[in-house]
Amino acid sequence: MMNFRSALTVLFIFFLSIVAKAQYTMHKMVSVGYTYQNQSFGEVGGKLLFLKNDDVIYRLGGSALMGSAGSKFAIMPKLQADVLLNFEKNVDFYHSYYLLIGAEGTNKYIAPKIGVTLFGLLDLAGGYAFPIGDARLNGKEMKGLNVNLTLNIPTVFIHDMFK
Repeated sequence: MMNFRSALTVLFIFFLSIVAKAQYTMHKMVSVGYTYQNQSFGEVGGKLLFLKNDDVIYRLGGSALMGSAGSKFAIMPKLQADVLLNFEKNVDFYHSYYLLIGAEGTNKYIAPKIGVTLFGLLDLAGGYAFPIGDARLNGKEMKGLNVNLTLNIPTVFIHDMFK
């Protein structure tokens, strides 16, 4: 458990130093999605999106994975950090896709991932999860293929929708 906290602290300091170097714009998003990690999980959470220009975007997020593991309902907290890359400069809104590189971690596993995202709103990513020690979720080992499909909804959009 200490290794997970140490890795999380280093990741947090890394992203904090990136944000401190330049003036970044921050946007809040609500995220819902599906995660497969030796079991199917629904995901609900939030993300912060940091951008200075439109070719490199940083995201930090936290969510709850909910599903059935070992025939029992289980909830796992999840933290994640992503970098979205698009190699076309100064085209603003007309970027339709980004390369997504990141990592996610729970109290049971850490998973580096790679994928694509459309406008930063719809993510499809995959990776491989490495268990933390001998951690299990209701007797089920959390290692192996990791697949994520996530919809990120900006809070500005939600606010405007209910006006």
